[in-house]
Amino acid sequence: MSNTRTLDDNKLNHLRADCEKCFGLCCVALPYAKSADFAIDKDGGTPCSNLQSNYLCSIHIDLRKKGFRGCSAYECFGAGQKVSQVTYNGKNWRTNKSIAQEMFAVYPIIQQLQEMLWYLNEVLMIGAAKSIHKDVQKMIEETEALTFHSPEIILTIDVSGHRANVNKLLIRASELVRDQVSNKHKNTRRAMDYLGAKLRGANLKGANLRGALLIAADLRNADLRWSDLIGADFRDTDISGANLTNSIFLTQAQVNAAKGNKHTKLPSALVMPAHWNHED
Repeated sequence: MSNTRTLDDNKLNHLRADCEKCFGLCCVALPYAKSADFAIDKDGGTPCSNLQSNYLCSIHIDLRKKGFRGCSAYECFGAGQKVSQVTYNGKNWRTNKSIAQEMFAVYPIIQQLQEMLWYLNEVLMIGAAKSIHKDVQKMIEETEALTFHSPEIILTIDVSGHRANVNKLLIRASELVRDQVSNKHKNTRRAMDYLGAKLRGANLKGANLRGALLIAADLRNADLRWSDLIGADFRDTDISGANLTNSIFLTQAQVNAAKGNKHTKLPSALVMPAHWNHED
């Protein structure tokens, strides 16, 4: 099978969060409601009460224990440092109040574009998708260029329209990968039918699980190799012992939201969350 993958961390490093180079933008710009994922209500543009003067979180190592599971699962794909250090050239929202609201509006746009860049760069690492690598590289350059515009232009970007164009390539890459999988899973469920599903040990190899609601599903020891997991909701999904090797479009945020253990096999670009050590 030519579904081999050559990982180049240099292409992904700038698409990972670097909180020390960010002005705590996710802790300020984004709103959240009190729920199982967040201990309190917070309006967009209002600093979280846990944000310190150095822009780092005072309870970072205890987020889950303190009721902030949503924060522990969040991933900005490097948008925080790009907006802080590139778009605004190191000007922060605390001492430059005139740009604060604009910065908070720019941040989620850049976050979405950075996420698209993560997926596109992943396609370049997949041998089975070689036939579309040229088109993907062109889309990477177009997407990257959008992230370097001025704040005024960034705020006018048609993110949905651009995402639709990116998605065409991602769908094609998914088809190329999954078409080469033998004995693959044939989907018969709707996205919502995976809620709490009992799929322990299931053969989900090569499955199209795009946008699947896997919340609280039992996927222990399941075979998810070469499955398309883009946008799948992994909150409280038990993937202990599951094999996700070479699954595509799985992100660290999804992994962080799931339950797993030391026997879970992840794509090499992702790491085992610290809280899994207590859920073995």
